[in-house]
Amino acid sequence: MTAKARILVAEDDLNLGFLIVDLLETEGYSVKLCKDGESAIKAYSQELFDLCVLDVMMPAKDGFSVAAEIRKNNQQIPMIILTARAMKEDKLKGFRIGADDYITKPFEEEEFIARIEALLRRSNKQSEIKDHYQIGKFTFYPENQELLLDQSSSRLTERESSLLTHLAINKNKIVKREDLLISVWGKNDYFLGRSLDVFITKLRKYLKGDPAISIENIHGVGFILKDG
Repeated sequence: MTAKARILVAEDDLNLGFLIVDLLETEGYSVKLCKDGESAIKAYSQELFDLCVLDVMMPAKDGFSVAAEIRKNNQQIPMIILTARAMKEDKLKGFRIGADDYITKPFEEEEFIARIEALLRRSNKQSEIKDHYQIGKFTFYPENQELLLDQSSSRLTERESSLLTHLAINKNKIVKREDLLISVWGKNDYFLGRSLDVFITKLRKYLKGDPAISIENIHGVGFILKDG
């Protein structure tokens, strides 16, 4: 992080709440802990935050209600729903309200931090995403998921487009595998790593029309979109 991000944590289990605060502060974040939904909304209205971590089961207002209220005023701020329940209906409800991620307790500390970092990067990148990218002879339009070469057009899937956007933003720079997995798939594991390799192969096929373009595999590290 080039500057400290300010994170709002709403968690009524204070033992877990203090653990999350210690974990985040160790990583350099500034944290505000609230023990119920109403105090979380009050804190949000009085301070500026870069990300919210909201427990579902809280007194006064639950995490879904807090998320919905925040979303009325801010469509961009990343939000993570934190819960002990793993019901599919809860996850769908959270995403419909506008949550960006959903973490079930207990969670791995490293993955928790990785997800927060990925959401903050994604949030920061949104303001950086251009209308289009020039990749060699190709013109890539992320919003339309379209890749143009002369008069030929290829329509990418949402995941292909998201992956190519991350590579294009960091053109000629290494992008770590775990960063791509967390940003595009939401988590980092072996099987999704295999999926990532398949999608990289697909992108290479799209880009083969320009021999000056390549997606190079940096073994054990990640990938680099080379242009020229």
